[in-house]
Amino acid sequence: MLGHRPYEFGLVPDMDGFVTYKELLQAIHEEPGWHYVRQSHINEVLLSKDRSLFQPTEKHIRVMEIKWQMDRDRPSNILPKILFTPVRRKAHPVVMEKGLKPAEGKNIVLSPDHDMILRIGKRRDQKPVLLEIMAASAQSKDILFYSFGDLFLCPGIPAGFIAGPQVSKEVLESLRAAAEAKKEAAKPKPTDFTPGTFVLDPSKDPDLQRRAKGKKPKGWKEEARKVRKRKRR
Repeated sequence: MLGHRPYEFGLVPDMDGFVTYKELLQAIHEEPGWHYVRQSHINEVLLSKDRSLFQPTEKHIRVMEIKWQMDRDRPSNILPKILFTPVRRKAHPVVMEKGLKPAEGKNIVLSPDHDMILRIGKRRDQKPVLLEIMAASAQSKDILFYSFGDLFLCPGIPAGFIAGPQVSKEVLESLRAAAEAKKEAAKPKPTDFTPGTFVLDPSKDPDLQRRAKGKKPKGWKEEARKVRKRKRR
């Protein structure tokens, strides 16, 4: 999984060969008879005599000797006409309208194998939406694809090259309304002050003695009346 053919298990290591423990465990659990494996089992391996074969970090792991190759400098020249990729149901309407845009430093993972893409998609959504990517047409418009074993990687795909289940007009309108509401909420709220005005805050007066000096104690009027009465007597 880590050292020889990660692509056969739907794993795409980063440029340094690392995968997250979460990704590794998901791939292991998909193999018949291996669903019992937990992080503790991986930790046992990392404490055994074979620990020198691996390099773990807090959240990632890789093998020290890599047999696979991933060339992200040379795009693939030979592509199937159609490739598949999975998206979460929640993201499906946005993708159909705006295209596929992975997170920074990531790539879209595609495959001509429908079952493999379903396997990868289920790691993020139990019922992912599978999309068809017109890879050959996209490539003719300078969209780059990179091969990784049986998988293909792509930095981004415009909506015009994506085919999949249609999204209803109601859902699209709802998404646009939500986006507009988000923009409105992000705008700075208007104030009642005109440029050049400011509000005086007595609690921030730096001269506390001045405030105390002019302030008369509570009940001073009653006390003054008592003094006057005594003088009259």
